[in-house]
Amino acid sequence: MKPIQVGLMGLGTVGAGVFHVLSRNQEEIQRRAGRGIELTMVSRRNLDAARDIVGDRVRIVADAREIIANPDIDIVVELIGGYGIARDLVLEAIAAGKHVVTANKALLAVHGSEIFAAARAQGVMVAFEAAVAGGIPIIKALREGLTANRIEWIAGIINGTTNFILSEMRDKGLDFDVVLKEAQRLGYAEADPTFDIEGVDAAHKATLMSALAFGIPVQFDRAHIEGITKLSATDIRYAEQLGYRIKLLGIAKRQAEGIELRVHPTLVPSKRLIANVEGAMNAVMVQGDAVGTTLYYGKGAGSEPTASAVVADLVDIARLATADPDHRVPHLAFQPDSLASTPILPIDQVRTAFYLRLCVADQKGVLANITRILADSDISIDAVLQRESAEGENQTDLIILTHETVEGAMRHALTQMQSLPTVLAPIVSLRKEELA
Repeated sequence: MKPIQVGLMGLGTVGAGVFHVLSRNQEEIQRRAGRGIELTMVSRRNLDAARDIVGDRVRIVADAREIIANPDIDIVVELIGGYGIARDLVLEAIAAGKHVVTANKALLAVHGSEIFAAARAQGVMVAFEAAVAGGIPIIKALREGLTANRIEWIAGIINGTTNFILSEMRDKGLDFDVVLKEAQRLGYAEADPTFDIEGVDAAHKATLMSALAFGIPVQFDRAHIEGITKLSATDIRYAEQLGYRIKLLGIAKRQAEGIELRVHPTLVPSKRLIANVEGAMNAVMVQGDAVGTTLYYGKGAGSEPTASAVVADLVDIARLATADPDHRVPHLAFQPDSLASTPILPIDQVRTAFYLRLCVADQKGVLANITRILADSDISIDAVLQRESAEGENQTDLIILTHETVEGAMRHALTQMQSLPTVLAPIVSLRKEELA
């Protein structure tokens, strides 16, 4: 059978990995795909830099649209990133009848509905395994491996930069700003790390996983997003003493009233496997009604781990390119006309447990007033820890773990507690998930 020809838009770190993996494993890949997969054209503005990577074995162009216009190209791989030109190029490739592989989670989280609809209309595939958790095959697991299950929830460490920072804060007792600078020096964090540390990158990925798990449209604009910039080493230390570790989690959870879609720092019991995922590694837990709890672990970024997922998508398309479009696996796992209109719940309606740290005056009646406010809001206490405060004399840190409650009730209670004259600093509030 004639080899399938691939054009690659964007020859950066991941693009170079795709070239090397395809070249090194060509024979193995052909045996799996049933036909050859040849990278025949790449685009990069810096032609000399591209030539240093691919030599004279691949045609190099500066304009990505030349790849789309080439009638011999069967699959276009988009590795440019971002919301802007990447969207235009992907839609143009689809309109030209090309299959598309992308690692662009931001693009799909924001414009996925438009892109998938265009692909269906043209009878082409859009594959995006590399868009979530790098080399971990979580998209395939959700779309195919767990298709017999009613998925109850997903919780994932899906941003390696933030996980590296939190691991270093815990191991070395350092505050966020110090560790961020070290992460930038080591190359784990970008010069502008905003998307990572503010939780936006993780929210893009959680949005895609929620659509695959629950059969809903991608709805990034409905996600609740919090980053790790306000975390202190103090809270990481107290969480450890209570038997928890703090991780930035992307969470998608099915409730009777709708779907929770949120990203935020979360206390996780230290005995859970996911709590022990360290450094820049990723991990995703999925709870299904039939299979129970499953865990997927591996490198969430990097040249060849991400290239592994891109090439796997190329193999899938090579296998299915001649199949009836109606018999292919749907982009979002569920048939397009069966996507549900289940609402994404506002954060005030989310149910979760909480960790609270209050710096309070060291005097009688303080704890009684706090517990009364919580009781009046129908919030029950799981554990209380009292420690000498580093803020000054005659002060103490009061750490409280609660049972599950509605977020709106907790916010109301926090407002009342903050107004007490014996509460001497802003209250720290973090969510807690047992992931049982």
